[in-house]
Parts: sequence; structure tokens; C-alpha cells
Amino acid sequence: MVNEAGAEASAANELEDEAAARATAEAVADAGHRVPTRRISFDESLAELPKHFVAEGDLIMSHVMASLSSVFPDGEDFFVRSVRHYRDQITDPVLKREVSGFIGQEAIHGREHRALNDRFAALGYPTKKLERFTKRGLEFRSRVAPPISNLAATAALEHFTATLAELLLDKEECRAVLGDSAVLDVMLWHALEEAEHKAVAFDVFRAAGGSERLRIYTMRFTRYGFIVGMTLQTIATIAFDPAVREKGVLRRSLKRLNQSPFANREVWQMLKAYERRGFHPNDRDTSALVAEWREKLFGAEGSLNDRLAG
Repeated sequence: MVNEAGAEASAANELEDEAAARATAEAVADAGHRVPTRRISFDESLAELPKHFVAEGDLIMSHVMASLSSVFPDGEDFFVRSVRHYRDQITDPVLKREVSGFIGQEAIHGREHRALNDRFAALGYPTKKLERFTKRGLEFRSRVAPPISNLAATAALEHFTATLAELLLDKEECRAVLGDSAVLDVMLWHALEEAEHKAVAFDVFRAAGGSERLRIYTMRFTRYGFIVGMTLQTIATIAFDPAVREKGVLRRSLKRLNQSPFANREVWQMLKAYERRGFHPNDRDTSALVAEWREKLFGAEGSLNDRLAG
């Protein structure tokens, strides 16, 4: 009887182990599905981009988007370096798979924004100078700051991009700001993937032993620093645009900026939520939004399927 009971217990344990292994394998596969790397190119669609490419040819928002795009290539490289530094320390197979997806997505974001910045430069935006400025600043930070601090900055900035992504995917008025240009397609693709991997850097930071104090302090600095930096950068680029001297152009653009759905109290509160103790990016459930836009962009009738390289 004792031997039979032992055999039954052993068999039960084996079944539990098999079930756990299947669950882990399914979770890893699901993680890969959640953070897929898409080979995509927007080169052809960007060829005919006008100088002021957003809705109504808005001066300020065109420069905001060009300035934002200029920080992405080397910003994405910085994110990848910060996360990759801890890659070998991750033991959770699901998170390891998500990190691989994160690195793949961010690498292609950098490549496509470099192509977009080349087009902006051809239109007269100083995007290449801004790229070089960003590259020098982030390479300096990578050299002098501790790896965990760089990872904290990455997690904080990923919250910025995830917030902007949610706004763009969720609110028609935000998409309307960008108009119907090819830049909207680039930003919708980028927004979808930011939403897909929004928790990866955060989870790596936790797995690496990052503290709540460092996480919150870093965001407090980043929230103000990034916004002030982008504002000054945009003002500097606008100052050299001949359109700023055309009668009424700047005044109308400032009026639209004051009414922008990207610049209101709700957005500020979404960013500030990161500073709450116990916060996690998935506290805001955007899974339905991700599913909706996966179908719209890359489903059977997806609007961006023709941009995929296979």
C-alpha cells in the first residue's frame, strides 16, 4: 500500500511537472507573440512628404514631430544597451523572450526613424544635427552613469513613449493632429510596438534589483528634463524656418497647440502616475487597444501589410 501510494504521488508530481513545463512553454510562446519583431520599411511612402506635413500644415507640430523623431534613433540604441546589459541575468523565460522582442523592435524603430530623419533633413529640418547631439549626450551618460541608473532612465522614458502611444492609438483627435501623411503611418506602427513592449524595461529593472526610490527619483528628473529639452529644441528649430515670418502662421499654430490633445492635464497625470509606489505599466490595461490596432495595421486587411519586408 505504501509503495502504491508513493507511486501515485510520484506520478502526480510528474503530471504537475509536465503541466508546469507546458504552461511555461505556452507563456514563452505568448510572450513572443506579444512582442513580435516586424521587418518593415516606409522609404517609398516618405518620398513625397511636404515640408509642413501634419494636419493643416501646422508649423509648430511639424517641428515637434521632427524634433521628437531626431531623438529616437540614438535613444532606441541607448534603451537597447541599457536592457541588454542585464539580459544574461534574467532567469524568467517569459521575460527573456520579451527582451529579445524588445531589442528587435527597438532596433527597427531606430532604423526607420533614421530614414525619416533623412527625409526631414532634405526638407530643411536640422534633424541630423539633433541626432548627433543626442548621440553624444547618451553615449556620455552610458559611460559615466551606473548601468542600473541607465536602466531606470530607460524604464522612465519607455513610460513616456507608452503614454504617447496610448493617446495616439486611443484618441481620434490625437491622430487627426498628424493628418493623413506618411508620418502618421510611421507613428501608428511605432505606437503599437511601444504599447506591446511597454513593461519590458520596467520588468528588467525590477529583476535587476532596481529600487522604488531610484525608479521614482529618475522619473521626476526625466519628466521635467525631457519636456523642457524637447521644448527648447523645438523652439530652436522653428526659429530657422522661414515660414515663422509669414503673417499669422505662428499665431494660428500657437492657438492649435493650446488646444492640442497631447498637451493637457490628463496627459500630465498619466505621466505622473509612474511616480506612485507600487506602480506597474500594466496597471493601465491596453491589451484591447493593442489587439484592435494589430488587426487594423497587420491583420488580413491590414493597412501596413504592404510595408512589411517579409
